[in-house]
Amino acid sequence: MQSLKLRSVFTALAGAVLAACGGGSTVANSPVSMDGARAMSTSSSAATATYIPQSRGTASTTNSSTTAGTVTSIRFESTSSAEQTNVPVTFAHVFAPGHLAATASLVGRLDSGAIVPLQVNVKALHPDGSVRHAVISGVLPVLGAGEVRTMTLDRSVAATNPAGNVASLLGAGFTTSFNATVNGVRYTASADELMKAAAPKSWLNGSTVNEWQVSAPLKNSAGVAHPHLTARFSVRWYEAVKKARVDVVIENNWAYEAAPQNFTYDAEILVGGKPAYAKPAFEHYHHARWRKLFWWNGTAPEVMIKHNTGYLIASRALPNYNQTLSIPESVLVDLKTRFTANSEPMATGLAVPYMPTTGGRDDIGMLPQWAVVYLLSMDRRARDATLGTAELAGSYSAHYRDKNTDQPVSLIDYPYMTLVGTPGDATNPVTKKVETFPKCATTTACKSPYVDDISHQPAFAYLPYMLTGDHFFLEELQFWGTYNVFNSNPGYRDNIKGLLKPEQVRGQAWALRTLAEVAYITPDNDRLKEHFNRILDSNLDWYNNEYPNNPNANKLGIIVNGYALGYSNNRGMAPWMDDFFTAAVGHVHDLGFTKATSLLKWKANFPIQRMVGAGTCYIRGAMYSMIVRDSETSPFYTTIGQAFKASDDLELGSTFSSLQCGSAAMATALNLKVGEMTGYSGAYAGYPSNMQPALAYAADVGGADGAKAWQVFMSRSVKPDYRFGPQFDIVPR
Repeated sequence: MQSLKLRSVFTALAGAVLAACGGGSTVANSPVSMDGARAMSTSSSAATATYIPQSRGTASTTNSSTTAGTVTSIRFESTSSAEQTNVPVTFAHVFAPGHLAATASLVGRLDSGAIVPLQVNVKALHPDGSVRHAVISGVLPVLGAGEVRTMTLDRSVAATNPAGNVASLLGAGFTTSFNATVNGVRYTASADELMKAAAPKSWLNGSTVNEWQVSAPLKNSAGVAHPHLTARFSVRWYEAVKKARVDVVIENNWAYEAAPQNFTYDAEILVGGKPAYAKPAFEHYHHARWRKLFWWNGTAPEVMIKHNTGYLIASRALPNYNQTLSIPESVLVDLKTRFTANSEPMATGLAVPYMPTTGGRDDIGMLPQWAVVYLLSMDRRARDATLGTAELAGSYSAHYRDKNTDQPVSLIDYPYMTLVGTPGDATNPVTKKVETFPKCATTTACKSPYVDDISHQPAFAYLPYMLTGDHFFLEELQFWGTYNVFNSNPGYRDNIKGLLKPEQVRGQAWALRTLAEVAYITPDNDRLKEHFNRILDSNLDWYNNEYPNNPNANKLGIIVNGYALGYSNNRGMAPWMDDFFTAAVGHVHDLGFTKATSLLKWKANFPIQRMVGAGTCYIRGAMYSMIVRDSETSPFYTTIGQAFKASDDLELGSTFSSLQCGSAAMATALNLKVGEMTGYSGAYAGYPSNMQPALAYAADVGGADGAKAWQVFMSRSVKPDYRFGPQFDIVPR
């Protein structure tokens, strides 16, 4: 009964967190329809990226019956050895449905009782019209050396606050430029000159902070633009303190520019007329980008912003990771050491450079190991590794930007674009144009030490964008979301539908995860939001028609498309890959996409029955491969017991299934401890660990059988120490 009590503790904890933060657990824990969001996105899809985001301004402290109460809290930890005054802070936050009305705003209340006015720039709404995601800014009056201050985010009536203007920034003397010397020719781009030439795009606006974006191709002294290299600047201006954060991104990303290739150049960034970064002989890979951050007119604030982990998880925007874990110091030291050693632009941070590498890895899961460590610990070293690796995801050649929209290329705009297939496969029958991407300048022009793929793809940017609101991370998430749907042959994916069905089952899992996350959190005024929602909708429709709504679908609850049956002469499948897919569907369901609910309930059968089904033994519930039919042309087994018997007979002999489940005799036969599951049960990335998220989501929708299956799973005698790798330690809600 211990596991049932554990489940009830987590359920109660989630409800308590939401209730304590001013909202009811019933609202946040109920799946919501995305129809409203989809309709809202459609109606606003005509808005371009130049749309000025709505600002809630600096909140008034006046409360009403509809706006009173605390939503959640944030901690600010000084990382300085000296006192700081007038400390500018900006962070992003996700909110549970119904917790913050679109007509309301927030005010900060420090533990000292001091009130901090906050600027709230809303980015996305829930279908009920409440705020889903927003970027929040303020100025802390004072932060002592090493001090930690807690601020509650209290609902308040929004006040009208004027936005700042570029003239104030330029009048203060702001300058930033990038120079690249390519084959002896000097190319340059200047943020301040671009701001003078044309009105910049606005990302944040209000009386506390404004962030403007400008971009342009690098140009030589004659004004001739480089065909591939582009500079992008985001300048975050805190007018009251006269300081600006400067975000410099250099791209080699154009989707349809002829002769793509790597470029080697001497790179130099000047901030305020002074050298801020330089790297000679910098090799910039094709369809890749890099980023550096600086502060102008002062040093960067030395403050670590710590979100309320319990609230984030209870909002269902993130999986229900086990919050009882305490991350060891050794893990945090290791993250810092490994990341620091691989953190220069065009490196990959903690990600595996060759993504198709097989075996247990820290970057595989609903979130990578380092991101979950950050979420659970809110430690600065884990934050730096998480945000830094997300930045360095730009080093992979998976970034294709459309010159026409200046956004990541969209399948809705180019339904036949692809990285594979023949020109005939990529010919758009409406426009008669071939939408395949241009070939590299030469056979060696696009060589890169990094290889990206879908089947082993980490979740790089979702959590970083959720918590920072940085536009760079939003686009990084969008780049990977688009890559995952144009990577396949257009005919196999049903062209504009972007179906994931041709991929390996694990590839379908990670691509579905990313697709749902980018559809969920992309700003409502971004035209790509409707695109991603449309593609996600097409995929959920396909899966539902193929499986839960199909009377002829297999009775085991397994995915059988996309190279699923690649074991034992096409008789077997990989339960661990299927578990990845089930977990991804569970996450999509938690995000509120209701079409995922029926699919999750159908998929839940497979992990549940492996624990408690007739003719099974939980000890073998996470086997590497499972026989699911007698031959390549035979029908699938109709019971899980048949699959276990065939699998055990093939791997362990016909007498194994006669052994009592969990007995000493079975343990001896498997060379394991009594009650130990097969598949590296003690490893935090072993096959039982891979199964755990799927089983947790299954338990949420599986009724009594789901609860029993979770209890059996938690009774196993050998468990991993998830403190060192918590990415699979997801528990029922």
